[in-house]
Amino acid sequence: MAPGHRSILIAGAGTTGLTVALELARRGFRPRVVDNDVGPVPLAESRALGVNARTLTLLGPSRVTDAILQEAQQIAQFRATSEGHRLATVDTTKLPGRFSAIYALAQGHTERLLLSKLDDYEVDPEWQTAIERVSGDTKPVVTLRKPDGTVETATFDIVIGADGAHSVVRKAVGIGFPGEALESSFYLADFRYKKEIDPHFIEMQLVDPGMIGRIPVERDVLRFISTLPDFETKIVHPGPVAERLWASEFRIHFRHVEEMAKGNVFLAGDAAHIHSPAGARGMNLGVEDACWLAYLISEGRESEYSRLRLPAVKTVLKQTRQLTRLIAMRNRLAISIRNLAVPVLFRLPAFQRRLLTGVAGYDTPPPPWIDGAL
Repeated sequence: MAPGHRSILIAGAGTTGLTVALELARRGFRPRVVDNDVGPVPLAESRALGVNARTLTLLGPSRVTDAILQEAQQIAQFRATSEGHRLATVDTTKLPGRFSAIYALAQGHTERLLLSKLDDYEVDPEWQTAIERVSGDTKPVVTLRKPDGTVETATFDIVIGADGAHSVVRKAVGIGFPGEALESSFYLADFRYKKEIDPHFIEMQLVDPGMIGRIPVERDVLRFISTLPDFETKIVHPGPVAERLWASEFRIHFRHVEEMAKGNVFLAGDAAHIHSPAGARGMNLGVEDACWLAYLISEGRESEYSRLRLPAVKTVLKQTRQLTRLIAMRNRLAISIRNLAVPVLFRLPAFQRRLLTGVAGYDTPPPPWIDGAL
C-alpha cells in the first residue's frame, strides 16, 4: 500500500489535530478528522494566545504562517515589575532568524486559519462526532457516534489522539497520564477598551505574593492572568474599559505520558502532555508534535515518534515548572531574594539568550524537513 493511501483517523479538531491533518494533507494523505464539539473554539474564549517562532517556522510550508503574521500582534518586549518599579525588560526581537520570539493571536483565530488552509485539500472536520471506543492498537477499530445518533465502526491503519487532556483515545488504549496538580488556582479575565492600547509587550507584575500578567489579545483587548482570586481589583487598566469579555478559573497540572504511542495509536498535544501556561508553550508544543508526527508517517518512520518527541516534552515541562514556581512563590524570604536576583539575571546576555531561546521554542530539535530551520 502506498503511504498516501493509508487510512488515518485524527481525533480532535483543535490546533494540534488540524495541524497534523494539514501536514498530512499537503504530503498527499487524506486523513479523516472528527471532533465532539460543534466547531472551533469560540473566539472570545481562546485560552492559548502565544504563537512562537518555532511554530511559525513549522507552519511555513503550508503557508499558514503568512496568514498568522497578518493577524497576530508582534510581542517586542517582556517586562517584569514589582510595586511600580521595573525589574527587567527583555527585547524579544533580538533573536536569530526571520521571526521574533513570540506573537499574540487568539487560539480561535489560529484554528480558523488552519481550517481555511485545510479546506484547500478538501479535508473537513466531522463536527459533533464522538469517539466511543477504540479497540486494538496494531489495526485500531474505532466506534464513532455521529450527530444524528447513528453509530459507525471502522478500522484504520493509524489513529491519532489529539483530543485534549481528557483524551478518550489515550484512555481507550490504556496509556497512563501521571503527574500532579498545583494546590492553587489561576484566574484570567479579558477586557476590551474604548481606545486602542499598546499591544506590543507582555508585562508580569509581581504583587508579592502572587502575580498579575498582562497579555495583548488584540489592539483593543488585553488579558490579565493571575494567581490571586481578587486580582481584578488590583488591575491598573491602560484606559477606559468598554466591556469585560470573558473570565475563567483553572487549575495547573503537570502531566505527560510515558510513551506517546502504542502500536499504531499516537498521541499529540494536550492528550500527551499538559502544563502551566508560563512561557506560552502549550499550544506550540502541540503544533510541534503534529508536524513531527506527520513527517514521520510520511517517511514510514512513525515508530520513532515517541522516542523523538518525549525528550522535547520533558524539556518544556521542566522549564514551565520552573517559571511557574518563580511567579507563584509565597514565602516572603524567597520573594525578596527573587526580586533582588531578577534585575541582575536579566542584564546577563547569556541569561537573556537562554530565556528567548525557550520562549521561541528553539530549545527543542529543529525540523529536519525544513531547510535552514533553527
